[in-house]
Amino acid sequence: MEAGSGSGAAAGGGIALHDFSGQLGEQRVHFHAMRLRDSLFLWVGAAPALASLAVAMCSPRDSIPVAASLLGDPSDTASSCLAQRLASKTKKQIFVSYNLQNTDSNFTLLIENRIKEEMTAFPEKF
Repeated sequence: MEAGSGSGAAAGGGIALHDFSGQLGEQRVHFHAMRLRDSLFLWVGAAPALASLAVAMCSPRDSIPVAASLLGDPSDTASSCLAQRLASKTKKQIFVSYNLQNTDSNFTLLIENRIKEEMTAFPEKF
């Protein structure tokens, strides 16, 4: 697995960019994380595309974060499910663009675990 980072965070909590990738099963998957002031944008894919976008955030009235699909096929829940799980973990507003054909639950668990590994290794980027 490879990790690399783009520009660091500006003083006072500016934008932080972080790119990493991993071989998950048979597929090479690339990740692009952009930490904003109070939120995180995460792109996941194998080739440059923005086919879906979802947002999730914690709600004071519910233990499960609320999620909505913003772009793409609303019946494809991979982006919103991943956004929900990451919002629950980080307590931040999370935007996720999941651009892979494989939406099998075992594969998405590998994706989520790879993201969590990177969050542990580089917490300042998330």
